[in-house]
Amino acid sequence: MSAQESVETMPVSRVEDGTDLVEWYYAQGYSDGFPVVPPTPDKVEAMVDALGGDGDYLECRVPPRWGGLTRHVLAVNMVMAGCLPSYAPVIRAAMLALTSSAFNLHGVQATTHMASPLLVVNGPIRNEIGMNAGHNVFGSGNRANATIGRAIRMVLLNVGGGWPGDLDKSTLGHPGKYTYCIAENEEVGCIAPYHVDKGYDESDSTVFVMPAEPPHSVTNHVADDPEGILDSIVSAMSTIAHNNAVSAGHCAVVLGPEHAKVMADREWKRNDIRHYLWYQARLKFGDVAFQHRYGKVYNRSLPKWYSRNVDDPIPIVPSPDHIHLFCAGGEAGRFSAFIPGWGHMASPVLRELNGKTPAGGGAQCVDGTCFL
Repeated sequence: MSAQESVETMPVSRVEDGTDLVEWYYAQGYSDGFPVVPPTPDKVEAMVDALGGDGDYLECRVPPRWGGLTRHVLAVNMVMAGCLPSYAPVIRAAMLALTSSAFNLHGVQATTHMASPLLVVNGPIRNEIGMNAGHNVFGSGNRANATIGRAIRMVLLNVGGGWPGDLDKSTLGHPGKYTYCIAENEEVGCIAPYHVDKGYDESDSTVFVMPAEPPHSVTNHVADDPEGILDSIVSAMSTIAHNNAVSAGHCAVVLGPEHAKVMADREWKRNDIRHYLWYQARLKFGDVAFQHRYGKVYNRSLPKWYSRNVDDPIPIVPSPDHIHLFCAGGEAGRFSAFIPGWGHMASPVLRELNGKTPAGGGAQCVDGTCFL
């Protein structure tokens, strides 16, 4: 069986006593490159139970191969990634969000761009399962963050068939294609939690998914006002090198707690921050089009209402609602991050763990962001 075939069709295999199971799974081609935890029957059964039982239940199909993700298959991949059963609700919700039509997982899996799904968790589940929202939030050292993101990648490989060089055509990729999962630091209390801003209760737990480039560090150790800090983020956003500049779409901004506290001290809310960033982060179309020195460029990837006059400014993203703002990281250090998205080809998805809709109605889409 090739590495590109899904574990959903993997026959029951018997191995000889004394077999090095880690090496055996490498040989089968089911690994993301790191050693996997052998999915023994007892571990898989416990994971299936945590997912709700009935291992044959089909949760979704995963593009571009469109493999069937049953609870048993999901459990196997979660065990191999090193997850605990308590992580099951987050991973299940994330996979349902990723496979919704708005996200366009088929495109994300097969693109030549480096985009990888970013997962941000909100609500009580973060602390219940021990997620890291503080120091080194995008880095190593936390089992929940690392293995939740890794389990999603294992599914994208083993069930979706997104193997590099085969169906995954990414030119470069990025480290987030191993794991790209964080929790929002709600305890800082500087801005309303992301899911609350979108209509959920504080007691709800949600997952947010967005195809994204790696975080781009923003350093500002001098400003003591919101405008100064946000101008540094505007600088990071206002380049022609990332995908939002040429394809519009969605992006994310992560405020470090020290920067977020400056916003709170001046009573700036999420809405103020997002609107300031959108209004200030502009490029001239001529810069994006290289002043037409390689021929006149129209760029159909940008919204039709953007000006194509070389001297006219155009926004980095179409509206403030296309900037997804979070607070995360350690409380020491005046750093934030800009995270470019994949462009207009996909929409982020916010999903409550049990499928609950936000207050005020059912499933809705606002400026391309879907709440399911």
